[in-house]
Amino acid sequence: MNRVLLDTDVILDFFFDREPFSDDAAKILSLCESREIQGFITSVIISNVYYVLRQTSTHEKVIEKLIKLITITEVLTTDKDVILKALNSNFKDFEDALQNFSAELNGEIDLIITRNVKDFKKSSLGILTPGDYLKTKIAGKNL
Repeated sequence: MNRVLLDTDVILDFFFDREPFSDDAAKILSLCESREIQGFITSVIISNVYYVLRQTSTHEKVIEKLIKLITITEVLTTDKDVILKALNSNFKDFEDALQNFSAELNGEIDLIITRNVKDFKKSSLGILTPGDYLKTKIAGKNL
């Protein structure tokens, strides 16, 4: 079973039904829900998604959505080691660095699923878009 970090953009594509990306995001989350893959997020992702969703919805509705999200995913630790790695990295975006090192230091994550592949070019993990990941799943390739 693949163990994947879902980047913020994938989660927001799903919640905001952002076309043409929402279908792939929904399929990825469905794979997490059915336990065909093990999806991971970070506390930073939860915080960012809360903030963005709260711009258009009530606190209660946002909390309800986030509770559903964490019932089908696991939350990676973002500790001092992760933060220090991110601060001392060559990543241009600090948030991406936090996501990356939360996944890398976990030691069991296979890849990061994101629409912003170029932002993770410094990662030692595999990086795929939701669409590319789904193509590999359909083709039956083990990642």
